[in-house]
Amino acid sequence: MGKPESPSSSEGQVIAKEEVYNVTTSDQRLLDLGYRPKFRREMSLFGVLGISFCSIGILNGMSSALQTGLFSGGPLGLFWGWNICSFFMLLIAFSFAEICSAYPTMGGLYFWVCKMKPDVPILGFFTGWLYSMAMVFTGVSANLSAALYLSSLAEVGQGRSLTRLEIAAIAWAVNIFSGIVNTIGTKAIGHMSTLFVWWTLGGTVVLVTTLLVKAPMMNSANFVFTNVQNFTGWQSRGFVVLLGFLQAVYTLEGCETAAQVAEEAVRAEILAPLGVVGSIAGSWLIGLAYLLALLFAVQDIASVQATTFAIPIAQLFYDAVGPRLSQMCLIVIMVSQVMAAITTFTASSRLFYALARDNAFPMKKQFMTLNRFQAPYWGVWTSVLIGCIISCAYIGSAIAFNAILSSAAISVMLSYLQPIIIRVFWPDSIRDFGPFRLGKWSWPINFASFLFTIFVCVLFILPTAYPVDVINMNYAIVAVGGLLVVITINWFWWGRHSFKGLVKTVMS
Repeated sequence: MGKPESPSSSEGQVIAKEEVYNVTTSDQRLLDLGYRPKFRREMSLFGVLGISFCSIGILNGMSSALQTGLFSGGPLGLFWGWNICSFFMLLIAFSFAEICSAYPTMGGLYFWVCKMKPDVPILGFFTGWLYSMAMVFTGVSANLSAALYLSSLAEVGQGRSLTRLEIAAIAWAVNIFSGIVNTIGTKAIGHMSTLFVWWTLGGTVVLVTTLLVKAPMMNSANFVFTNVQNFTGWQSRGFVVLLGFLQAVYTLEGCETAAQVAEEAVRAEILAPLGVVGSIAGSWLIGLAYLLALLFAVQDIASVQATTFAIPIAQLFYDAVGPRLSQMCLIVIMVSQVMAAITTFTASSRLFYALARDNAFPMKKQFMTLNRFQAPYWGVWTSVLIGCIISCAYIGSAIAFNAILSSAAISVMLSYLQPIIIRVFWPDSIRDFGPFRLGKWSWPINFASFLFTIFVCVLFILPTAYPVDVINMNYAIVAVGGLLVVITINWFWWGRHSFKGLVKTVMS
């Protein structure tokens, strides 16, 4: 007589069968799109959601860019800019989620453009190259920010200022560490992204509580919601407040990163779009709590503006909670920054893989090679190499380095624009929708996203200080223009001969 099966054993078999079904369903969807599955599907909803949370990096993103809004519009611009921009970024997330559900592949924006507009291959080529470079540049920015947080820690704790060479060396170390973690593979990234979600939630509680409890003076609600600050030199109050919106947009970029790991997720056609939307919705709320704590606790905006610390927010912490607790706050943000830096190289390496798969990137065999950890390591270490080279620019000229990095934010928004334009002007571009569908709201949401993206792209290239001189000029337009010229030359010299559109790895 057979031994009766225990309830726990029966439950385990049911879970195993469900996982097999989910993997089979996702892989079949990938096969229908013309691609043979090569990655193990080991990411859960929490892991996929965490990837986008990591890429957005709400604590580190808001902390690193806070001075942009604080000096351009002040509390009023920061508060209302955050909520307005969060709303429109959520609309963009809904737009992307609908496309991602239909096309759950790691090419993300690039694949979507190619799939929806196959008769114009140059559009997909430009989107893929522009977005991949934007991801690498964003990673470099995150690595340098981590180095600047460490520099601020040294200044607050020991009164020692690091040299540019020392800061660049720390950025190189973070670059290499990001490469090592990404080389270990999908499971490691999934665990780290899950940890990041909890770190963000716990870190927000710690930072908000510390600021509200320890600040010697709390600002009034009238100050937080209506006070305007202007350190830009521009006379137009409305324009100055709009410049402060850039802080919110810069912070909230990255929701689409969930699509880059779609081929490594269980039920990607459901989890990836949920990760895209959930990361923005969660970041909106978490960021609002953190922002309000900063605005109620800031002691002297002029002191923050005149700081000698490497990161201006270090001065805000120093004035509000003292040197010891400032170091704790900076450590919380720095750890978040490092994890965010790691995920940008996760995205860029997957995008290099997707581009190589379709003959849109050179050395196809190498960039499609996976190591035993299922990581596209050629793409990972190419990102690291580019990051280390760009970091060298910081040693010679902070202006040149900042121009390169500011171009990343614009490049991301320009990449966002491509699939949105297609959905607005060719609404029938998706013929086989996935489980996540907007229905009658699809076109209005895409149109609103289109207008907002255009507005932000224009805002990003306007001068942020007056009178404009060689030091304060916004060189982002130069950097983005240079990048577009390079991609254009690449297309006519090599791309138009090699890239003809998406290349199926399996036949229907």
